[in-house]
Amino acid sequence: MNEIIKKIIDHVKNLWGKWNISQRLILVGIAVVVIVGIVALFSVSSSPSMIPVIDYPITEQAERDRVVQRINQEGARVVVNSAGLVQVADESTARRMRMILISEGLIPQGADPWNIFDKDRWTITDFERNVNFQRAQRQMITDHIKALDGIDNAIVDITFLPTGNNLPLFRADQNPASAGVIIFPKIGSDIAQNRKKIEGIQKLLKYAVMGLQDENIVITDSAGNILNDFAGMAGLDRLTIIERERKLIQKEEAQLRIQVLQALQNTFSADRVRDLNVKIEMDLSKKKVESEEYLPFTVKPQTPGLPYDDSDVRPSVTLSESKSTTTWEGRGLNPEGPAGVEGQTPPAFRDMDNLYGKMTQETHVHNEAINSRKTQEESSPQINRLSVSVNIDGKWEKKYDEKGRIVVLPNGTIEREYIPVSPEDIRATQAWIQGAIAYNPARGDLVTVQNISYDRSQEFADEDAAFFRKRQVQTTVAIFLGGLTLLLVAFIVFRVIARETERRRRLAEEERARREQALRESAMAEAEDGVEVSISMEERSRMELMESVVNLAKEHPEDCAQLIRTWILEE
Repeated sequence: MNEIIKKIIDHVKNLWGKWNISQRLILVGIAVVVIVGIVALFSVSSSPSMIPVIDYPITEQAERDRVVQRINQEGARVVVNSAGLVQVADESTARRMRMILISEGLIPQGADPWNIFDKDRWTITDFERNVNFQRAQRQMITDHIKALDGIDNAIVDITFLPTGNNLPLFRADQNPASAGVIIFPKIGSDIAQNRKKIEGIQKLLKYAVMGLQDENIVITDSAGNILNDFAGMAGLDRLTIIERERKLIQKEEAQLRIQVLQALQNTFSADRVRDLNVKIEMDLSKKKVESEEYLPFTVKPQTPGLPYDDSDVRPSVTLSESKSTTTWEGRGLNPEGPAGVEGQTPPAFRDMDNLYGKMTQETHVHNEAINSRKTQEESSPQINRLSVSVNIDGKWEKKYDEKGRIVVLPNGTIEREYIPVSPEDIRATQAWIQGAIAYNPARGDLVTVQNISYDRSQEFADEDAAFFRKRQVQTTVAIFLGGLTLLLVAFIVFRVIARETERRRRLAEEERARREQALRESAMAEAEDGVEVSISMEERSRMELMESVVNLAKEHPEDCAQLIRTWILEE
């Protein structure tokens, strides 16, 4: 095998040597193209195929961002291609995302909901095509419902509108489309109580089935309980609204409490201000208020720059005016009938015949226009009443005697004095809280600031124990340091006495050695003079040793000096 490979390599080398530069460049180019093609093939084949969530390109940036952001919240990987299609990794994720987008109403307005369920199938007849379409549609809806979180399984039964030859002549004779869904929730799922998810399933069915209405959709659980009976859930919805309103009030109370409490704790310290109670009575009902105001007319506004007001303001403007005047003097005219016929004058006027009188009547009609303004407002929510109560503790100070030491009572506790909060500080704090919460006396707001002492028995007991423990430690340390000082002084005195005793002993020995040396020198002098002196063997050996030492010192002075230094250091 090695021989074959070697022959191939030698053959390639021979060919390479025979080729010119052009042939070599062509071979290298072909090899590069082949390698690039292989790499591109592997990269394309290894890239995962993406499934579109909606078979419709979303061109609006805002709508595409909302869809992508909602899919990202579910933790799914989402890709938007150049055409605007939103794609995910697999078909199951695509079905789940479609279900979420439909239930939350995030399908773009221009998208056709039928694109979600579109499947191209070959058919032979219109009947088979319709049957296959309905089966595919039912299966697609079932898959989408199963993809919803909290559902283990689902059974979907749909009655479609009749088509083709089965279509009745009159609309009144047509049976409406209907749908029945049985869902099997997972263990611990809240889908049976989650109205939003049930509405999403109902909306999905309406998108998928043509002509399907809400009243013809029944969604039940495995026990047969109807889940989409929203009319019967009015009481539950009311409880949900009340719970949300209560949470809103509690949130407002907590925010206001934290804001005021932190400010007071920064002023008086957190230990002195511990409790702050806030109660908000809020009206969360939706109200519509209509009001009408009557305003004067400004005929001429004030001239800018003048120190006085020269504007012309009138309460109204004259629209029309009419006057009517009636004056009567002399005998009145009484109409009579034809000659020989009794007149038509009433008896009351007959009595006034031949009477003279004077009558004047004036009528003045003046129509004025008043400037008015109508306002419509909707107010919700609104605070009806706000109450805040806070307790501020005073200060406790320890008492000291004339020498600056803490006063200890006979029962073994530290004597303390309580200093309450001054009335001026209480009033200033109350005014500050009123300003912080937008105090409104018209609606009955209440702010209470009290000075009540906290029970600090346990705190004082712990503090006293720590104080006496510290004092005991200080006393123990002082005694120990005193004993150590005495021991050190005793050691120094003993060392001084020992050194003094040693010095005296050494002086005595030196004195004795000096006397003996003097005796020896005198004996040697007498021996030189011819006097016979009796010297003991000990003295003779001592003299010989001294002579050898003197000779050694003369011959080796440096060694002798080093020896003397060593003796001195040892002493």
